[in-house]
Amino acid sequence: MAKVLMITGDGAEDLEVMYPYQRLLEEGHEVTLAAPTAKRLQFVVHDFVDGFDTYTEKPGHAWAADAAFADVRPEEYAALVIPGGRAPEYIRSDRDVQEIVRHFADAGKPIAALCHGPLVLAAAGVLKGRESSAYPACATDVELGGGTWIDSEAHVDQNLVTGRAWPDHPAWMREFVKMLRAATSAE
Repeated sequence: MAKVLMITGDGAEDLEVMYPYQRLLEEGHEVTLAAPTAKRLQFVVHDFVDGFDTYTEKPGHAWAADAAFADVRPEEYAALVIPGGRAPEYIRSDRDVQEIVRHFADAGKPIAALCHGPLVLAAAGVLKGRESSAYPACATDVELGGGTWIDSEAHVDQNLVTGRAWPDHPAWMREFVKMLRAATSAE
């Protein structure tokens, strides 16, 4: 099977890391979790509470990153996953992250981004002329990055699969796994 790279950091949405991580392992893929440094990361749980204008945040699982962004060789990976949460807000300015994302975009390799994950795509400059779903509050960022925001649980635009948030997991991962299968069977 394929090697898949997941890029994230502290403050990532717990479900948006753990679900695709385990789903891809279930498919037989090898998943490498990369972060600013190879350390134990602290994830958070975002939930929707009646009466709140936005989501709430509570501590989630802690999980070790396998590699630092600076040590990632993107050509070794068949696909990229960018979970949401708060991590995309700060990893998007990391030059190594931007180079990693541009590698996958330029090579046409499958990319899955969820919730705030498209902030990283916008910062890397790969949304120009593309369509992307994202958490609705990130629509402006998608558009400022040159893309068109689409309200969809699993929007496919060429090699890109995006969704709004963790409730979209089944549709989002279904499309990404289908794309990854097609890409790896063609190799």
